[in-house]
Amino acid sequence: MRSLIWGKTFVRAFKRVIKKSPHFSPDIEETLELLAENPYAPILATHKLKGKLSGLWACSAGYDMRIIFDFVKSENKTEEEILLLGIGTHDDVY
Repeated sequence: MRSLIWGKTFVRAFKRVIKKSPHFSPDIEETLELLAENPYAPILATHKLKGKLSGLWACSAGYDMRIIFDFVKSENKTEEEILLLGIGTHDDVY
C-alpha cells in the first residue's frame, strides 16, 4: 500500500470541491483508498497525461471528477508514494 501525500494545491482544490458538491465526498474517499492500494485498478482508469501536464497521472473519481497525481520516491522507503496535485471536474483540471 502506497502513502498518499496531500499537496497544498490538492488540499485547496479538495476543500473547494467538497464545499461546492458535498455529495462527491464518498466517491472521492473511496477513490483515494483504492488509489493507495492499487493505483492501476481498472475502475480508476489511471492514465498518463500529455501536453502541459506531461509526466503526471490522472484517475477517475466518479463520472466527471478527476484526480491529478504523480509517483514520487521516498528517501527512506522502498515503495513509491503518491503525491496528490489536483482534483476537480474534467474541465477544471485539464
